[in-house]
Amino acid sequence: MSVSLAPERAPSPADAADARPVIRSAADVSALVNRGAALGSDARIVVAIALGGVFLDAYDLGALAFGVKDIAREFSLTSTGTGLVASAITFGAIIGAFLGGYFTDKVGRYRVFMADMFFFVIAAIACALAPNAWVLGGARFVMGLGVGIDLPVAMAFLAEFSRLQGRGNKAARVAMWCPTWYAAISVSYLLVLGLYAVLPAHQSGLLWRLILGFGAVPAIAIILIRSRYMSESPVWAANQGDLTGAADILKRSYGIDARVDAPAAASAPKARRASWSNYGALLRGVYLRRTVLATVIAIASSFAYNAVAFGLPVIISSFLAQSVLTTILASLALNLCFAFVGGLVSVRIVPKFGAWNLTVIGYFFQLAALVGLAIVGKPATGAQVVIAIAFLAAFLLGQGIGPGSHSMTFASLSYPTSLRGVGVGFNQTLMRASSTVSLFLFPVLSAALGTKVFWIIAVAPLAGLVALFAVRWEPSGYDVDAEDFQSPRA
Repeated sequence: MSVSLAPERAPSPADAADARPVIRSAADVSALVNRGAALGSDARIVVAIALGGVFLDAYDLGALAFGVKDIAREFSLTSTGTGLVASAITFGAIIGAFLGGYFTDKVGRYRVFMADMFFFVIAAIACALAPNAWVLGGARFVMGLGVGIDLPVAMAFLAEFSRLQGRGNKAARVAMWCPTWYAAISVSYLLVLGLYAVLPAHQSGLLWRLILGFGAVPAIAIILIRSRYMSESPVWAANQGDLTGAADILKRSYGIDARVDAPAAASAPKARRASWSNYGALLRGVYLRRTVLATVIAIASSFAYNAVAFGLPVIISSFLAQSVLTTILASLALNLCFAFVGGLVSVRIVPKFGAWNLTVIGYFFQLAALVGLAIVGKPATGAQVVIAIAFLAAFLLGQGIGPGSHSMTFASLSYPTSLRGVGVGFNQTLMRASSTVSLFLFPVLSAALGTKVFWIIAVAPLAGLVALFAVRWEPSGYDVDAEDFQSPRA
């Protein structure tokens, strides 16, 4: 969509006397956000709360990793029944992402985020108290709806409460989802470790209930503090034509005291309104190239990471042939020391090096690591074990620095405010579907191929590299929100 900005009018004597920034259109609101928040504003707290939602997503997705066998034993489930319970959250996330993307653009970021938190609370408590597999599977499906809905709205908050350039810019804030994700996975490992140590042997069956139920705690905390700090996105409010509301949000959350020029605002162009047809807009014009790139990165990243990271306990135990405790500790150490640290490094350097460059570097790390794991095979000596673990570490470091951090950067910052919700929602719908396939295929392929399965997994980072070199799109530092009012950059 291409429209011209509202014409400038000559400043009046009153304008000259009032030094506050003037808002004449939604573009002015976006420009104020791009300059950065005032010192002491609530913008960083809003970002932190949005990241709290990402923490819940990751925690709830990974919380069942060590409890599946106990659930199967308690409810006398077949392998099919166990698979359905374990995958219910993923199916919910697929539906939730598609719906959440639309409603994030339609009714606003704040309302969707607050409704989403209740999904987490209710579902977590229901999981902890589930009397049978049907209730547990249903609660996990509802939890998946919350997970799917949350990422589009969380990414919108991160992008729309951040400056355009410099340290802590939009790309860096969006990339923060990655270390937050790995921190949540690590917390779930730590909880498993702590409960594993303190629970008596005859009460070990409570472990999975306590782990799933804990997910309600951070969700309740977010609900309790929402009224003090959370606000609607000022850019989204302005795009809906509510410039006065956007000015109020800027003052309350951003520390910027701006005034609305009512006559100019009345004639300002309106942005694209939310509708289901906006999903089609992702597949037209310049957005088609960006959508293809963001989708390939997301699917490749998800497929490879799920196969390696969620299969990490199995991989480590086969390499080391050690106890459950050793497997938990090794998985925790690898996630914290490499995936988490890689994500933090990426957040820090993306304003300088760009998301495209870092994603390319990350995929090269992963491709080399997976080829190395395939060549090493099942380690027969101590030295080979060390080499195999080093390759796993390199894979996770590459994930944190590159596609793990910036799959969301490409998904969130390839689209302006009017399309951001559906853009992330569409991306996550396809990514979750890929995740479901990879979680199903990995144990099947692993059983059939052994360590040769790494040759298959290596196709994912290779596909990501091909897409990146075919579409050289750099979202970091580019004012994509301006595309709601002017022609997009090719």
